[in-house]
Amino acid sequence: MLSALDHVQLAAPPGSEDLLRAFYAGALGLTEVPKPPALAARGGCWFETGGVRLHLGVERDFRPARKAHPGLRVTGIEAFAGRLAAHGAPVTWDDALPGHRRFFSEDPVGNRLEFLESLPAGQAPRPCGGLSGAASAPSRPGRARRG
Repeated sequence: MLSALDHVQLAAPPGSEDLLRAFYAGALGLTEVPKPPALAARGGCWFETGGVRLHLGVERDFRPARKAHPGLRVTGIEAFAGRLAAHGAPVTWDDALPGHRRFFSEDPVGNRLEFLESLPAGQAPRPCGGLSGAASAPSRPGRARRG
């Protein structure tokens, strides 16, 4: 019987560990944890905070996850979006999920990420900057913006 989700793994290209560390530790505030010695030689890096554990594994024929993505709960979503934008990550707001404020972003290698915060009962999501779904940070060069 299932009891909990242990971790989420995303793929990354070989040699991208420093970019991933800067984003997941620097922008998201996660703590890097050592990989077990038997797995460390494979490359990649692991991060966690509280009950969230993300593993970034090296994949030689890497393709970023454009549809599949982790949905990460945050508190203070406006400030969190600003923090990501300040680190150069795209922020695309979406109000399609009742009872939540949420936005989509991507990590430095193009993996899609969702960040969401529950709203108090009965409160409707309010658009950020007056435009629901509008991007509030530029895309990284060479990457198409998704909605």
